[in-house]
Amino acid sequence: MKLPLSYYLFMNQGISWLFIVMVGLTFGLSAKAESVSSVSHAPWDQLLHAHVVDTPDGRSTSVDYRGMLAERAKLSAYLQSLALVKKDAFARLSQPAQLAFLINAYNAWTVELVLTAYPDLTSIKDLGSFFRSPWSRSFIPLLEETRSLDNIEHDLIRGDNGYQEPRIHFAVNCASIGCPALRAEAYDEARLESQLEDQTRRFLQDPSRNRVVGDSLEVSSIFKWYREDFQQGWLGYSRLEDFLSHYSDALALTSDQVQALSDGGLKIRFVSYDWGLNQSFN
Repeated sequence: MKLPLSYYLFMNQGISWLFIVMVGLTFGLSAKAESVSSVSHAPWDQLLHAHVVDTPDGRSTSVDYRGMLAERAKLSAYLQSLALVKKDAFARLSQPAQLAFLINAYNAWTVELVLTAYPDLTSIKDLGSFFRSPWSRSFIPLLEETRSLDNIEHDLIRGDNGYQEPRIHFAVNCASIGCPALRAEAYDEARLESQLEDQTRRFLQDPSRNRVVGDSLEVSSIFKWYREDFQQGWLGYSRLEDFLSHYSDALALTSDQVQALSDGGLKIRFVSYDWGLNQSFN
C-alpha cells in the first residue's frame, strides 16, 4: 500500500524531535553533576565567525548550516556548558551578562534545532506540526528546567521580570530570512549595549524590511507582534511612533516625515514576513 506523503513527513518530524529530546536529556543529566558560576561564549563566537556570512547587499546575514553541521560536536559541547549553569549562579550575574547568556542560548539552540533536519527543510516552520510550533516544544535544558524557545524569549527575556529591552527583537534570531540578522559574533556582557544598538540600526536601515512608501512607513511585522515592547518606556517612549522616530536616521526619514509620523500623517503599516530558511548557498 502506498502511504501518503503526509505520513512520511510526520514520521520524519517525529524522528527529528525524538533526537532533540534525547540530546536535551543527555545535557540535563550531565548538568546535574556540577554547577558553574559563569560560561564562556567563545566556542559559540568561533562558530558564528566561521559560518555566518553577510548577504550580498550587506544588510543582513545568512548561515552556512553545512559548516555548522560539520562542527556540530563543538556546538553540542557549548550547549552542554550552558546547561551546567544553575539558577543561583545565573542570578549573581550582572544584567548585561544575563541577557547576553539568554540571547546566545536562544540563538545557539535555534541553530541546533535546524541542524536536526538540515538539509531537508526550507523553513524552521517545517519542524513544527499542525498542533504545535517548533518554538513551543520543550526540549532545552537551561537553568535547571526543560524549556522551549518560547519560554526563553517570552518568559525569561520579555517576561514581567525580564529586562525591558525592546532591542532584543533585533538580536534573537528565528532562522528565517525575515528575521533580523544572526550576528556573526556572540553577545558579550561588556559590549552588549553597542551590539544591541548596532543590530537595531542594521535592521532598520534595510529598505526591504522598513521603508517609506507614499504616506506610509512600512515596517517589519516584528513591530506588530511585539508592539507593546516598544511602548513600555524604553528611553521614556510610550508609543511605537516615538521609538521609530528615535531611529529616524537609520530609517532615512526627513524632518517632515518625522513630524508626520508623530502627528499621525505618516501611517505605520506592516510588511509580510519571509519564513524561508536563512541559509547560505556558498
